[in-house]
Amino acid sequence: MAMISIGGIIGAGLFVGSSVAIAATGPAAVLSYLLTGILVLLVMRMLGEMAVALPLTSSFTEFARVGLGPWAGFVCGWLYWYFWIIVVPVEAIAGANILHQWLPLPTWQLGLGLMAVMTAVNLMSARSYAEFEFWFASIKVAAIIVFITLTAAYVFGWTSPQGTTLGNLTRYGGFMPSGPISVLATAVTVLFALTGAEIATVAAAESAEPARAVAKLTTSVIVRILVFYVFSISLIVAAVPWTLVRAGESPFTLALRTMHFGWASTAMSAVILTAVLSCLNSAFYVCSRVLFLLAANGDAPQWLVQVNARHVPTRSVWIGALAGVIGIFAATWSPHRVFAFLQNASGALMVFIYILIALAQIHLRRERERRGDPPPALLMWLFPWASYAAVAGFTAVVVAMAVTPGQQQDLYFSLVTLIVVFLAYAILRRRRIGQPATVLP
Repeated sequence: MAMISIGGIIGAGLFVGSSVAIAATGPAAVLSYLLTGILVLLVMRMLGEMAVALPLTSSFTEFARVGLGPWAGFVCGWLYWYFWIIVVPVEAIAGANILHQWLPLPTWQLGLGLMAVMTAVNLMSARSYAEFEFWFASIKVAAIIVFITLTAAYVFGWTSPQGTTLGNLTRYGGFMPSGPISVLATAVTVLFALTGAEIATVAAAESAEPARAVAKLTTSVIVRILVFYVFSISLIVAAVPWTLVRAGESPFTLALRTMHFGWASTAMSAVILTAVLSCLNSAFYVCSRVLFLLAANGDAPQWLVQVNARHVPTRSVWIGALAGVIGIFAATWSPHRVFAFLQNASGALMVFIYILIALAQIHLRRERERRGDPPPALLMWLFPWASYAAVAGFTAVVVAMAVTPGQQQDLYFSLVTLIVVFLAYAILRRRRIGQPATVLP
């Protein structure tokens, strides 16, 4: 469970996506990671409280159903599935592009090969997924520890010929060259990178002690965020001028090259490939389990409920595989448009999902207090103010997107997706209400 949580947090969003945050915000990108990490921590703590209070609830998307009603379970479940079903082709395309540097094969063939391997892994069992994720996460953690060690020695002047490089934090336009609003606006990019901490709550349903596993993870996730994200990004902007960082290019590779490590490009490409495969593996797993839960609650076709002898929802896995294959071929025909659309389509979906989770926790806590139920072993900090702060923080991120020209399109796509899901629920609810009337005399 711990390695699944780490694997969910550390992905290509850190190794490559952090370049977008640094290029837009400068050294103050560290604050974006810190603020967003705190918001994610609050959500994870709320999930921990609900997991202990409701040990039979099998996935974090289902807490929205229990706390706010069927509509919230439908909306949260389908938005989360949609977010990860988009990740499948995005990561498959990214992995194929990296492999193309070493293998003289068309990217679409390499992408199909990756899809075949990950489909096979996820058709085996939850244990197979966990084993792969364990080793993927181990490689990523080892790489970050090595990077932090080498870069810290350089930044503090132990290996740097010119001495300490901490002056880079303020030398090129100041610590916050794009102003304070950029810190909040960049939170969306950062949130996309940090998405995945909650995957452990999905996987915990197939562990021996789900509530205990979730409760334990919620207390340690902030340490990983601080060490792996905040510390490594801080070292990058201290080691190299932030003006040299280019969006879409790994700032980790740039920092290693600045420190004159000739093996930087090859080593980081291998690490990034591991991160991509890890994320692809997780996306497959999450898509299949969330879709299975939606079907079990009557929010998706019932034929998706079927599982094999290893308790794997195979039909849901095959749907994820189909989405990946379609995305790979579409990207082959129109690479730039498809990739941009897939990323824009995910936009602020996780912001909406986290808001629903926070509202569900507030409602469930109020209900328990009203009934006089004994408090669970794990409680949300500073309730209700910390819970309200989480809702306010995510709402502020949405507002920042609305006033930031470069992110308005992402917000538009996300709002359209949200409206479509609400309309789908309204249609489904009308059919459910109408069905009894058609069979009764």
